[in-house]
Amino acid sequence: MSKRISLREFQENLTRRLAEANSGGRRGLLGIRAGYEHWLLSLPESGEIVAPPALVPVPLTHEWYRGLVNVRGVLYSVVDLSRFHDGPTITSPAPAVRLLLVGARQGVHSAILVSRVLGLRNEEDFEPDTEMDDPRPWVIARFRDTQDNLWLRLDVSQLLSNSIFLDVGVN
Repeated sequence: MSKRISLREFQENLTRRLAEANSGGRRGLLGIRAGYEHWLLSLPESGEIVAPPALVPVPLTHEWYRGLVNVRGVLYSVVDLSRFHDGPTITSPAPAVRLLLVGARQGVHSAILVSRVLGLRNEEDFEPDTEMDDPRPWVIARFRDTQDNLWLRLDVSQLLSNSIFLDVGVN
């Protein structure tokens, strides 16, 4: 049986964790994996993480545009982040697949489908990777972790305003 905690303890713990996140405390980045790529997003840009509900496909769109979902009465446009970057298609439902609701700060109802959420990360745990520049304007930095994995820093506002991302229809 799971340990029971009081509502007061839960609220105090939640308040402490939110204060740490807002103050740029220890862990200010969210790590995700989309296909073969590891990504880092700042917590304020990351949005809510949900298990993907049923996707409604939209005809005459790119294969990386997965369709629409209804999350608590709000329609979100869903993009497979891996397929958008020419990686493997993320199949849903799968136990680790998640939707990351992004764009709330920009007033956009958009969601990115990711293979796995890897948890909170600290930028100091990574070394900058300066071997090559990334041609994608939404990739604002490249890092390596202690296992020499490449991590890409995602600028959500750049992604959401990019014409390639916005043009979901096929000609």
